[in-house]
Amino acid sequence: MVDVPYDRTTNQPEDIRGLRAESQLTCIVPIHAMPARTCILRRVCIRIDRGSNVVAAVIWVDADACPNVIKDILFRAAERTGVAVTLVANQPLQIPRIPSLRAIQVSAGFDVADGEIVKRVAAGDLVVTADIPLAAEVIAKGGEALNPRGERYSPDTIRGVLAMRDFMDTMRSSGNVGGGPPPLTQANRNAFAGHLDTWLAKRKAE
Repeated sequence: MVDVPYDRTTNQPEDIRGLRAESQLTCIVPIHAMPARTCILRRVCIRIDRGSNVVAAVIWVDADACPNVIKDILFRAAERTGVAVTLVANQPLQIPRIPSLRAIQVSAGFDVADGEIVKRVAAGDLVVTADIPLAAEVIAKGGEALNPRGERYSPDTIRGVLAMRDFMDTMRSSGNVGGGPPPLTQANRNAFAGHLDTWLAKRKAE
């Protein structure tokens, strides 16, 4: 068992380049609960190859607009696999008691939650969001972005998606397009769950 210094500004273990191993290590990482002065210990398995410094990837959720059914899928994944899932929102969130699950409430304001996610996300992390500009920033930092409707954004597709988003905004402002997005379908849920399982499998293989 190895104690890894914990960086409270990033909520990730601090630089571990000094560690050298070829096997899996079990690290104790504290999570500081925001409402109370309590400290929860979370076990995170980190695989460190010789000469490398690798931190286990986590999932960040743009939670204010995330449908509850998608949150439930993420909660079950956290409980089943132990993957760290953090929900970021402007409002208080009720979450189940799962060791690798937590919520961060940020101050009210336009794009405050998005900015918090961009500040904390690291390469290899997964961000669940329907906000296309946020997805673009995540991809620019080496992360992965997944829409709650099951669309996975990639470096190859994000520019076209951004252009379409800007075009639709222009159409709405001119009154040519109205209404909001259609209801979430079972196909959307299945597509989301499939992409999530693929990401989890890749994380496990690494």
